[in-house]
Amino acid sequence: MPADALPGPLRVLVFGAALRADSTNVRLAALVAQLVSDTGATVDLAAMRDFDMPLYDGDMEVTKGLPQGALALRDRLEQSDAFVISSPEYNASVPGVLKNAIDWVSRVRPQPFKTKHALLVSASPSLIGGNRGLWTLRIPLEHLGTRVYPDMFSLADSYQAFAEDGTLADPGLQQRLTDTVSAFLSLVEADVRYVCLERRWYEFLGDRTEAAITQRAED
Repeated sequence: MPADALPGPLRVLVFGAALRADSTNVRLAALVAQLVSDTGATVDLAAMRDFDMPLYDGDMEVTKGLPQGALALRDRLEQSDAFVISSPEYNASVPGVLKNAIDWVSRVRPQPFKTKHALLVSASPSLIGGNRGLWTLRIPLEHLGTRVYPDMFSLADSYQAFAEDGTLADPGLQQRLTDTVSAFLSLVEADVRYVCLERRWYEFLGDRTEAAITQRAED
């Protein structure tokens, strides 16, 4: 293979799904971005405010089209091989601002979430670290065809969890996060660089842009 045909580094979009600037999920997103960068991948670190958009309104979509924030998220998803969301947990579920963004972008054709690999992480002052919210978040993403990584990382007691340098104060947790990110990127690289699957399981039935799809089956 000629040198100019060699694949470039993986491209990973990372963002914290909280609007508050000093949110621990913003800090966790920054830490994950650094871990991704340390592997040699290219990181696009985004803030939730980069994707500002109104509440989903079907009438607005018909008359004005998709808002610029939704189009911006669409563009950055399309430019990435995978994405990581660091999401807070609101009332044991996914934050409304994040679900609203997913709903808007889901209207794009072809569907930008489909076939993307995603890693979900969370930080919360609670004892379970926002894990319930991540389980809720998996539902719309997997419905849209995203390949959500089985392992998730939830950081409990997050207000006291970070060291001054931005890493996790607990060495065991820091190593676990590092290992999770590394394993996730290995899977993404295997799929992006060495694709051998012709038929895949797509849960999202609203987008028929792929040919030769075997419904609800994966080889």
